[in-house]
Amino acid sequence: MTSTLARRADARAHTDDTPGGRRIAAAFATARGAGRAALIPYVVAGYPTDGGSFAAACTAIDAGADLLEIGLPYSDPLADGATLQRASQAALLAGATFERSLALVARVATARPGTPLVPMGYANQLIGGGDGRDRAAALVRAGAAGVIVADLTPDEGGPFEAVAAAAGLAVVYLVAPTTSAARRAAIAARSGGFLYCVSLVGVTGARTSLPSAVRGLVAEVRAVSPVPVAVGFGVSKPTHVRALARAGADGIIVASALVDALGPVGADTASMGRLVAALRAATGRASR
Repeated sequence: MTSTLARRADARAHTDDTPGGRRIAAAFATARGAGRAALIPYVVAGYPTDGGSFAAACTAIDAGADLLEIGLPYSDPLADGATLQRASQAALLAGATFERSLALVARVATARPGTPLVPMGYANQLIGGGDGRDRAAALVRAGAAGVIVADLTPDEGGPFEAVAAAAGLAVVYLVAPTTSAARRAAIAARSGGFLYCVSLVGVTGARTSLPSAVRGLVAEVRAVSPVPVAVGFGVSKPTHVRALARAGADGIIVASALVDALGPVGADTASMGRLVAALRAATGRASR
C-alpha cells in the first residue's frame, strides 16, 4: 500500500507546491532562522461567539503565533477530546456554520495578513460526497493557506488533493505513533505545508506530561519527511514545548490548553494570550 501511495504522489500536483504551501513554508523558515520551533496555537471558530473567536485568534497571533490553526465546529469531531468537543458544541449551539467559520477565517486573514491560517475539520464537512472542490476554493478565497482534514487518509485523499492543489491550498496529513515507518514516509511525501505528528495514541486534550517515546518519534518522523513536522495532541505547558523544540520538532501545536485558558465561558482572552506568550518563549532550541 505504501509504495502505491508514493507512486500516486509522483503522478499528481503536490499541494506543498502551492501559494498556500509556500506561505506555510516561509513561516517555518522564519522560525527556523531564529533558532526556534514554530508555534501553532488553535482556536475554535465561533467559540464562544463570532466576535469572541475573532478576539481569541488575534490575541493568539499578537502573543506569538507563527501560524494559526482554526477549528471548524462539527457535530462528530472524532479526533477531539472533551475540551474541544465542548467548545465545538457551544459554537454550534450559538449558530456556527461552515459559512460563518469561513467568515471568521476571512476576518482574521484581513486583520493579521502575515500569519498563515490553517483550518481543521473533517471529511464530511470539507469533502462530503464529492471531491471538495467548492470548499477548497472557498477556503482559499477566505485566506486559508492550508487545511487539516483530521479523518482523511492519503488512500482516499487523492481527489481532494487535486482540487486543493488547483485552488492553491496545502493539504496537511497526520501520522501517529502507531503508523508504520514505511507508511509514515509515504504519508509525509503527500503532505502539504507540514506534516502533523500526533504525539500519543488517543484524542486531543491537555496532558500533564507527554509520552517518554515522543523524542524518538519526532526524530523518526523528521528523518523521512520532506516537509516540516509539527507535533500536537497533549501539548499544554511551556515545558512540553521546550522539550519538543529541543527534540527537533519544526512546529508545535497547542489546542485544548488554550481553550481551557479562555475560562468557563470562553471569554478570558487575556489569560489565553499570556499562555501563548509563555509557550512562544519556550520554543527556542538552545539551552539558556
